[in-house]
Amino acid sequence: MRRENVNDYLAFIAVAREQSFTKAAAQLGVSQSALSYTVRTLEARLGLRLLTRTTRSVSVTEAGERLLNSIGPHFDQIESEITALSGMRDKPAGTVRITTVEHAAETILWPKLTPLLLDYPDINIEIISEYGLKDIVADRYDAGVRLGEQVDKDMISVPLARNFCFAVVGAPSYFEGRQLPLTPHDLTEHSCIKLRLPTHGGFYLWEFDKDGRELKVRIEGRAAFSTVSMMRRAALDGLGLAYLPEDQVEGAIDEGRLVHVLADWSPPRPAYHLYYPTRRQHSPAFALVLQALRYRK
Repeated sequence: MRRENVNDYLAFIAVAREQSFTKAAAQLGVSQSALSYTVRTLEARLGLRLLTRTTRSVSVTEAGERLLNSIGPHFDQIESEITALSGMRDKPAGTVRITTVEHAAETILWPKLTPLLLDYPDINIEIISEYGLKDIVADRYDAGVRLGEQVDKDMISVPLARNFCFAVVGAPSYFEGRQLPLTPHDLTEHSCIKLRLPTHGGFYLWEFDKDGRELKVRIEGRAAFSTVSMMRRAALDGLGLAYLPEDQVEGAIDEGRLVHVLADWSPPRPAYHLYYPTRRQHSPAFALVLQALRYRK
């Protein structure tokens, strides 16, 4: 294989894994048209169609999947070994990519990682907030952050904070003329603010637990959002009940701007954990991130 062809295969791998020319172009730092031309040139040289393109999606053909599975891991190994060499430098460097949820990003990751970024100018951090569970190996993340109960058993898991509770809250104006819910079943009589889960296309089910009795409630309401901040705002505006991390609403509860209901049905949930695969060789930059995020009682 000629040396100038290496970049063509790297371009194909990026598009095949992202299943998008737009995302792959952004990742590689090239234009979408240049990337498309590179892949077409590779297909012409091989005499095989590697990708199936439509106006809405990109997928690999049988030949493309075989090529991806055969050469992809080798390029990954080369990248991993080159990254590991950064440990020989005086200053840790490189990019650490973390998939998480908005609440953990705002309350744990960013406060703890800001000092690290100020101390190590050669370290870059990417924090991607998304509610769907990701395959961190396939999606090329260094680590993920989710509630402890959501982490796969084959991952190394490190606690980042203490356990916390969710709270069902509503504005005093919302409760005017309405009965307070006494059990989760009473929520069917209320308008609730929904959280959209982009990955699955559905809405988050509200989870409750009392005396060992667990319930998941499918709520209804007129407003739906994909961020905690907008759900909190809608609750403060009197649009309905919201199910939010308690630390995001405790100030408003203390000030009387929100009313906390069903508190006896909301025991502490497992804390956020950072998780990562055992087989991946991590860079010194990741080691510093892990050290900064680790929960210390």
